[in-house]
Amino acid sequence: MRTILLLISLVVNSLLNAQTTLPGTINSGGLLRDYLLYKPAVYTGNAPVPVVINLHGYGSNNVEQLFYGDFRPFADTANFLIVLPNGTLDGQGKRFFNTFGTGSTVDDVAFIDNLLDTLEATYNIDVNRIYATGMSNGGFMSYALACGLNDRITAIGSVTGSMITANLNACNPVHPVPVMEIHGTADATVPYNGSTVNGFVAIPTLVNAWVNFNHCDPTPVQTTVPNTNTADGSTAEHYVYSGGDQGSTVEHFKIIGGGHTWPGAAFNVGVTNQDINASREIWRFFNQYRLNQLTATRMPITSAINWSASPNPVDGYLMLHADKQQPVQQIQIYDTAGRLKQTLRPSASNNIRVETANWPKGVYYLIITQEGKIEQLQVVK
Repeated sequence: MRTILLLISLVVNSLLNAQTTLPGTINSGGLLRDYLLYKPAVYTGNAPVPVVINLHGYGSNNVEQLFYGDFRPFADTANFLIVLPNGTLDGQGKRFFNTFGTGSTVDDVAFIDNLLDTLEATYNIDVNRIYATGMSNGGFMSYALACGLNDRITAIGSVTGSMITANLNACNPVHPVPVMEIHGTADATVPYNGSTVNGFVAIPTLVNAWVNFNHCDPTPVQTTVPNTNTADGSTAEHYVYSGGDQGSTVEHFKIIGGGHTWPGAAFNVGVTNQDINASREIWRFFNQYRLNQLTATRMPITSAINWSASPNPVDGYLMLHADKQQPVQQIQIYDTAGRLKQTLRPSASNNIRVETANWPKGVYYLIITQEGKIEQLQVVK
């Protein structure tokens, strides 16, 4: 696979000077990181557009992923930006995203966070429609973003990826995360039934974990995908777990006999299913969801009774007061787009001071979590 992808890279590298494919760099964590941005011709900047983060696999790079896991035909018609970050080099000179628990100190979640800041400052981006997908290690990284950048990532799609057990156990997103997992049963790199050696979570276990988190119906609607290509050495089954919080779902394409490959890819690098197009299915899945729709799920449904905020509107600092003293576990501050702006863990259980000097003017929702109850305050700056 690596050899063929290198040939792809050599063939298409000259195309990167095209007007719509733009290289860029940013500093993150003391490192100079690079990325590619695909901007479709229909993008004008007059209206906010979605962003799809497309992450390469281990030992690959963003150029290869641009063509292997190709979303450009869909971006050209649906008008969204594609950003393709590059991983850093490991000790063997292979690019990777730090999701395997190998002891690397590279913070790729912070890198993607910084990269989104850069893109939002340059382009007209719909902050409620930022999605992450990737191949293999890029799929692992998509799950890392669902957990660690939950305030910005709306939904994820993983192709041949999974999570390591430690990362799954530590994952605690604040809102439901729609997930699509596409995986072959004959994948020898990230085995469908998991790997105790690498700590890779089995795909049925992984899917069920996200079904449980989103509170989806545990019984999926199962359909057999029409076997339109009888020569590809594989077939596909589609599982849809619906009924989750705020309309969230989990979908799984089980590629029977499929290898460590991207279904529908133009390049056959193993048993590549051609009954579905992974890029098309992932975009179809992403296009259903908005972050502000999903974050509303974990917002309290009752207004605060015991808590008050003053002054409100606020200019300098805000004082939160409770009628009864009870330990406060955390205070989360959201903007009207549903984005988590700040998390506080105060030592006081009453008369809590919150600095607002760095808040832009607008409306904010304060989610106060105490044992046994969650309350919401609305504050105007």
